[in-house]
Amino acid sequence: GSIYSSKAFSKAHEHCTSIKRSMSRVATPTDNPIIEALNGWIKEELYIDFGLYRSKNVPQLINNYIKYFNNYRLSSKLHYKSPAQFRIEQGFV
Repeated sequence: GSIYSSKAFSKAHEHCTSIKRSMSRVATPTDNPIIEALNGWIKEELYIDFGLYRSKNVPQLINNYIKYFNNYRLSSKLHYKSPAQFRIEQGFV
């Protein structure tokens, strides 16, 4: 939202060539529902369950969360399996 499009955020990333900023239309979270859902999970689970508010090593915390999300977090849309379990059962691995 507003932080992502702010001048301060833009200035902080102007020398980072590995990140490309891309924004959808104003007030249209349906433009990118996957990222909107991920942001919601991060806000809820990473902040509360993983202690983001007290972490000094955010990149490591995010890596740990990704491992948890892919291998242990159960999803009702995947019949209460983790993404890794579901992929194996579907023959993708």
